[in-house]
Amino acid sequence: MATSSINTITVTLKDIAGMIDHSLLHPTMTDADIVAGLAIAREYNVATACVKPYLIPLAKKALEGTDVLVCPVIGFPHGNSTTEVKVFEATRATEEGGKEIDMVINIGKALGGDWQYVADEIRQINEAVVKHGAILKVIFENDFLEEKHIVRLCQICSDIGVAFVKTSTGYGFVKQPNGLYTYAGATVPHLKLMREHSKPTVEVKAAGGVRSLDDLLHVMSLGVTRIGATATVAIMEEAKRRGITESPTTVEFKPISGAGAGGY
Repeated sequence: MATSSINTITVTLKDIAGMIDHSLLHPTMTDADIVAGLAIAREYNVATACVKPYLIPLAKKALEGTDVLVCPVIGFPHGNSTTEVKVFEATRATEEGGKEIDMVINIGKALGGDWQYVADEIRQINEAVVKHGAILKVIFENDFLEEKHIVRLCQICSDIGVAFVKTSTGYGFVKQPNGLYTYAGATVPHLKLMREHSKPTVEVKAAGGVRSLDDLLHVMSLGVTRIGATATVAIMEEAKRRGITESPTTVEFKPISGAGAGGY
C-alpha cells in the first residue's frame, strides 16, 4: 500500500479488509445479533471480530477455519476496574482464545496526572497478554482528554512497547452544558497526534466514526493501520463498486471534512 497524493491511495481488497476490526460491542446485542455479525467478519475476512469477553467461545467456533482473529475487550467501556481485575480479565481472555486484546485505561487517573498508576497498569496488562501469545491495544478515550494527555499516553505506550494505541471505545459520550451528550470518536487531529508521538513500532487504531470507505482510506493515508467498524459491509461493498480488487488499485478518496469523522 502506497500513497501517491493527498487524495489518492493504492490499495487492494485485502488491504481494506485487513484494516477492519468488526465491532460487535453494543450492549443490546443478542446472541443472534452476534452470530450474524460474526458471519460478516467471516465473509469479508477482516482482521478481527471485536467482542465482549463472554462471547469468546462463540466467536472462536464461528470463525474456525478463517484468518479472522478474536479480539475481546477488557475494562470496557469505562476502564474503572482495579488493575488486578483487568489483569485477570485479560489473562482469561487470552487463555480462552483472544489473540488481540483492547483495554481501556483508567481515564480518571490520566486526567488526574497519576501517570505512574496508568503506566503500571498498562505494563502489567501488556505483560499478561504477551505472555499468552496475544497483543494489546490501549484505548485512550480521546473525547475526555486534552492533547497533552494523549501525547503522554503515546509516550508511555511506546516505552512499554504495546502493539497499538487506540482513540476510543465508541461509547465515550461527553455531557454538554445543555445536558445533551456528544461524541466525536476518531478525529484527524488526534490521529495525526497519536501517529507523531508513538514509536514507529506502535500502530494506531481509529475507532468511532469511521463509517465509509472514504473515511477508511483517509485515516489509512495518515498512517492508521486498523479501524473499529460497525459499517463493514458498507465499506467492503463500496470498495468493490469503486473497482478495488485483489490487485493493487489506485483510487481517489474524499478527505474527512471538519475535525474528524464524528460518532457512530
